[in-house]
Amino acid sequence: MNRRTFTLAALALTGCTTDRRPRLNVFNWSSYIAPETAPNFEKEFGVRVRYGVYESNEEMLAKVMTGNSGWDIVFPTHSRMQPMIRNGLLARLDHSRLRNLDNLDPQFRHPFWDPNLDFCVPYMWNATGIVYITSVAPPVSWGDLWRSDVRGRVTMLDDAEDVIGACLLKMGFPFDSTDAAQLNVARAQAVEQKNSLRAYINAEVRDQLVSGDVLMGQLWSTTAESAIRGAVPGKLKFVYPREGFPIYCDNAAILRESRHLEAAHEFLDYILRPKVSARIAIAAETATAGSAARALLPPDIRQSRTLYPDAETMKRAVWPPPLPSSAQRYRDRIWTEIKSA
Repeated sequence: MNRRTFTLAALALTGCTTDRRPRLNVFNWSSYIAPETAPNFEKEFGVRVRYGVYESNEEMLAKVMTGNSGWDIVFPTHSRMQPMIRNGLLARLDHSRLRNLDNLDPQFRHPFWDPNLDFCVPYMWNATGIVYITSVAPPVSWGDLWRSDVRGRVTMLDDAEDVIGACLLKMGFPFDSTDAAQLNVARAQAVEQKNSLRAYINAEVRDQLVSGDVLMGQLWSTTAESAIRGAVPGKLKFVYPREGFPIYCDNAAILRESRHLEAAHEFLDYILRPKVSARIAIAAETATAGSAARALLPPDIRQSRTLYPDAETMKRAVWPPPLPSSAQRYRDRIWTEIKSA
C-alpha cells in the first residue's frame, strides 16, 4: 500500500489495438493522477497513453532495472533519484522542451537530489506526522504514540523507513541514522510499543479514524488530510512532531531506454501546467510542487497546514537521503525482527 488514498477507476489503462497513434508509456504510483489528465493529453497531442501503476519504489525499480521495461516515464521518490542516475537509468532532460519549469515552487527548482533538474521534474510531495482525535490530549512528540491513554487504539504505518525513523527521532537520533547501536535502540522502542499497538497500517486506517475506533496514529499527511475532511468538522487534527519529521517528493523522470523522447517531454511539460497540476493535486489529495498550481487550489486546500506546513514547521523537516546498501540491509533486517516480535 502506498501514500495515495483513492481509487482511479475512470482511467483507461490501454488503448484499442487498432489505434495507430504514437504510444507513450507512463508508469506511476496508483491513484496519483486526475481522471482527465491522460485523456486530455491524448486529445491535445495525438498520442495514445499506456498508463500503468505501481505501489512502491521497489516495484518500479524491479521493472526498470533491466533497461528494457517498455516504460517511458516513471515517478521515483527523491531518495531513489541519485541511485537511478548513477545506474544510468534516466535520460537527461532537454529544458528547451520544458517551458513550464518556472511554475515550480522555488524550493523545488534546485532540489538537492537533482540541483539543476537534469533528470527529473518534481511532481507531488507529502510528509509524515501524527493524526489524532481531539478528545485526547494533543500529541506534540513522537513519544506520544507510546502513551498509555491511547493503548490499543494507536497505529503506526506499515513502512520500515517511517517507523524506524520515528523511533530514532523519539530517542534523539537522526532519522536517517546508519549507526548500528542507534538502530538497535530504535528496534527496542518499536518492539516495546507493539504491546500498545492496534496495527501497522497505511491508508486503510482512514475509516477507523473517522469512526473514532483509532484515537491516534502515525500517518502520511495526504491520508490524514483525507481523514480530516471525511470526519465531523473538528474531530480530527494533525501535527508534525517537535523532534522533526520526514518529507518526501515524487518526481517525473524519463527512462534512458525511452524511444519516445519528444512525447515524454511533452507529457512532463503538460503536467507542469498550473491547471493540470492543480487538478491532479485535488484528485490525489496531495500537495503539488508547483506554486502556480497551488495558487489555483480552493482556499481550504491551499491553506491546509497538513498538506502545506508553514515555514517555521518546515525547519524541522528531514529529507531522507538514499542510504548505503549495507545500512539499508540492516534496516530491512531490523524491520523483519520488529514485525515478527
